[in-house]
Amino acid sequence: MTNKVLSEFLLHIGDSQLILSHRLAEWCGHAPELELDIALANIGLDLLGQARTALSLAGSIEGLGRDEDRLAYFRTEREYRNLLLCEQPNGDFAQTIVRQWLMDHYHALLFAALSNSNNAELSAFAIKSLKEVKYHQRFSTAWMERLSLGTQEAHDKVQHGLNQLWRFTEELFALTNDEKQLVEAGIIPDLTILPAKWLELIQSELTRFELQLPQEGAYRSGAKQGLHTEHLGYVLAELQYLQRSYPEMVW
Repeated sequence: MTNKVLSEFLLHIGDSQLILSHRLAEWCGHAPELELDIALANIGLDLLGQARTALSLAGSIEGLGRDEDRLAYFRTEREYRNLLLCEQPNGDFAQTIVRQWLMDHYHALLFAALSNSNNAELSAFAIKSLKEVKYHQRFSTAWMERLSLGTQEAHDKVQHGLNQLWRFTEELFALTNDEKQLVEAGIIPDLTILPAKWLELIQSELTRFELQLPQEGAYRSGAKQGLHTEHLGYVLAELQYLQRSYPEMVW
């Protein structure tokens, strides 16, 4: 039972990184500046590497013979466990930066906590990922500051992006009843103590950026139950097209 729950937990992480990576890849050739084009692509590649590790571990632990490619390309929308925040459209550049900034702060706390896992593979994965996340966090924070404290138009677009995405943040550190077994076994920490710290960091930086915390409202959740927004299906249609058209193709 523990292996099945841990595999599902790793799918949640791996799927989130994979979908967010794909969203950032959509900026290739379309970013406002060449430097940003390269930066977003590099962050996307880091996330893709994290996704590969997490999905490989998940497949190995579940013991059903599914490797990272089979998990990525041959599961349906309802079988994906990624955070709803990751699948939201890029919108304009400001909204993409807001989404990345929210996720980077989440990743920083998540991987710092998972680095203390008594599972050696999970701990090693978290420690390596945390090094990459620190760069991502510097990048998104610098652009949040530059945009929000720049022109009025840029400030308004950042605020709009924050208002659009905030309703997807409630599920960031949620644990299922089954995952609480992993907490008791010391495999993962109790992530439910992290939202307060995450929110404190977010509120502090929003004050510095002269932005308003969106009012609490109709939050959306359902990642770990496979309940997604309408956007994920379109992402998977593009992501999985080649493998589904030419199954078992090798390069």
